[in-house]
Amino acid sequence: MDIVREAPGALQNHRSNSPISLLQSALSLYNNRPHSGFRLNFVYTRCFALIHTAVTMAYFLAKTDPETYTIDQLEQDKHTDWDGVTNAQAVNAIKLMRPGDKVFIYHSGGESSIRGLAKVTSAPRPDPKLPKSYIAGFQFLKRLAPPTTLAEVKQSELFGQWALVRNSRLSTMAAPDEFVEWMRRRYPKAKI
Repeated sequence: MDIVREAPGALQNHRSNSPISLLQSALSLYNNRPHSGFRLNFVYTRCFALIHTAVTMAYFLAKTDPETYTIDQLEQDKHTDWDGVTNAQAVNAIKLMRPGDKVFIYHSGGESSIRGLAKVTSAPRPDPKLPKSYIAGFQFLKRLAPPTTLAEVKQSELFGQWALVRNSRLSTMAAPDEFVEWMRRRYPKAKI
């Protein structure tokens, strides 16, 4: 199989691994294939572009009150500007978002749970309605069924230091790599 088509799949499982592990995987693919001239340079560039994407993509969690905006509405709208965030820590999390990052959509209130996944589509920008706030564009990616409840996250006893468990009032936060891996195991077909 051609390395240019093989590399994305081979590196897919390394998204949250260290840059050294990613580099070793890419070099293994690169070194185990016959190449020549222009093709060699193209393959080299492609492998390192994949590594850059894998290393730099981040995950976040954004809470929404179902009375305000739901995963159903995001799925119907397909895209939204995530706004109305006023907590300084949550605003800082939005400022860290970059296009291509992924966001777990969490319903607070009632059965607090992670209901779906979105992708950041725009760089953060100041919120014109709230001077100290920022907005980021989100695109609906998929529902996560069944939802992962806050109780399940707490019962795992793996994320006691994460803001989701420690600070129930924080509306937007970075998701730790360990949580992302845990969610990938919970939803193996979702391609988180």
